[in-house]
Amino acid sequence: MTLLARLASDVQLMFRRPPRQQYAALCYRVKGKSGAVEVLLLTSRDTGRWVIPKGWPMDGKTAYEVAAREAYEEAGVRGTVESATIGCYHYPKVLKNGLKVTCKVQVYVLEVSTVAKNFKEKGERKFDWVSCDEAAKRVNEPELRDLFLLFKRRMAHPEISAQMQIPAE
Repeated sequence: MTLLARLASDVQLMFRRPPRQQYAALCYRVKGKSGAVEVLLLTSRDTGRWVIPKGWPMDGKTAYEVAAREAYEEAGVRGTVESATIGCYHYPKVLKNGLKVTCKVQVYVLEVSTVAKNFKEKGERKFDWVSCDEAAKRVNEPELRDLFLLFKRRMAHPEISAQMQIPAE
C-alpha cells in the first residue's frame, strides 16, 4: 500500500462513526394443527423493503422492552419477548437530515399471542407471515438472513436453543 493510500485509509477510519444502536423483534407464531413456525415481516415505510420491527433506544426501557414496543407500534403484535438477544445485524440507514449511518440492530425473539386491530402505524406498511426460509430470501441484510436461519434451527431443536445464539459483538 502506498503512503498516500495508507494516509487516506487512516483519515477515513478517523472519521468513521460507531454504529447507531437499534433494537428489533423477531416475531413468530406456531400454526395450530401443522405446528409450522411463521415469522412476521413488514415493509419499511421509506424504501418498502422487507424488515422486522425495530427502533431506537428509549429512556427507562430495556433493549428487549423497546423491541416489544416497536413490534406493537409497527405491526400491532404483542406477546412474550425474550430478555436475551438472539444476535445482531447491521444495515445502512439514511437519516432525515440526509446523513448516512450504519445501524447495529440487536434482535430479540417475541412469541406473538395477540394481534391488535388498531395500532400506531396501521396502514403504513404491508405485513406477511412467512416461513424462516422465505423470510431469509426476502430481506436484504445478510446477517438478518442468518438470524432467520438460526431461529429456524433453534425452533427445530429446542433442546439446544440456549447454545444457539450469535454473539451481539
